[in-house]
Amino acid sequence: TTPPPTTPPPTDPPPTGDLPRHLLTGYWHNFDNPAVELRLRDVPNEYDLVAVAFAEATSTPGALTFGVDAGLSAALGGYTDADFTNDVRTLHSRGKRVILSVGGETGRVTVNNAASATAFADTAAALIARYGFDGIDIDLENGLNPAYMAQALRALRAKVGSSLIIAMAPQTIDMQNPAGGYFKLALDIKDILTVVNTQFYNSGAMLGCDQNAAYSQGTVNFIVALACIQLEAGLRPDQVGLGLPAGAGAAGGGIVAPSVVNAALDCLARGTNCGSFRPPRTYPGIRGAMTWSVNWDVSNGNTFARTVAPHLDTLP
Repeated sequence: TTPPPTTPPPTDPPPTGDLPRHLLTGYWHNFDNPAVELRLRDVPNEYDLVAVAFAEATSTPGALTFGVDAGLSAALGGYTDADFTNDVRTLHSRGKRVILSVGGETGRVTVNNAASATAFADTAAALIARYGFDGIDIDLENGLNPAYMAQALRALRAKVGSSLIIAMAPQTIDMQNPAGGYFKLALDIKDILTVVNTQFYNSGAMLGCDQNAAYSQGTVNFIVALACIQLEAGLRPDQVGLGLPAGAGAAGGGIVAPSVVNAALDCLARGTNCGSFRPPRTYPGIRGAMTWSVNWDVSNGNTFARTVAPHLDTLP
C-alpha cells in the first residue's frame, strides 16, 4: 500500500532547541512503592528527559513545594536534598534534562484565579532555581482551569526564560476534544509548549480521530488513533509524545510490549507497522515516547528504555 502523504514540517521551531528531535521521557519516583527505589543519578542513560514525580500543594492555593521524600530517603539508606541537587547536575553533565512534575493521581494543586496563578509561577520558579530543574510538567489528573494555568505558565516562562521546558501528561479523556480544559490549555500555550505525553493507559475505550470507532487500550490502533486527534487538531508533531506503562506493576490497564510502542511510532512517523487504523498522513516529527516510570522500567529489566530509545534514533 502507498504510505499516506507526509505532513509538511512545522513552521514554528520547538520552544527548546537543545532537546533531541525524538525524545524518551521517564518519570522518577520521589516516593517509596513496590518498584525499585533509585537515586536520580542512577536513571538509565537511555532517558533524555526525566520528570520528577511530584511537586506537592501547600496551604496556599497554587503554591508548590518539593523535597526528597522521607520514605525514599530511608529506603536508599539516606538521600538528601543536597544529594538530589547534585544528581540533577550529574544528569545535566550527561546531556539530560530534568523537569518537576506537578500533580499525579493524588495531586491537589489548584490554579483557578489570578492569585493562585501567581503563587504557582513564583514557587515553581523558586524550585527551579533551587534544584536546577529545566522545566515543569503538568500532570493534574483532577481537572484544571486552562485560562489561569496558561497565565501561570506564561508568568513562569517570563521568570525563567525561553529555555523553560513545559510538558504535560493528560489522561486520554482529557485529549478527546480541543475544547476540553487540558487540550485547550495545550493549544493556548502552543507557542511555548514543549511536549504533551498523553497517558495511553488506565483508560476505557476511546474514539480516535476518525470518530467512527471506539478503540480499546493496549493496541496500536488505540495509541495511533488517539494521538491522531492531537496531531490533526492543532498541535505540531514535535509537541506530541506517546505515554505508555513500563511494564508489569506500572498501570492497571493499557500495558503493551515496547515493540507495540515502536509500531505506533512507525505508523505515525512513516505510515508503516500500523494496525487496521491508518492516520490521514504521516508525522515524521512525532516527538517520541514517555513511560511511567523509570522505576518500574528498572524493576522490569529496563526493557522499555532499551527497546524504545534505540528505535527513536531510527525515526526520520
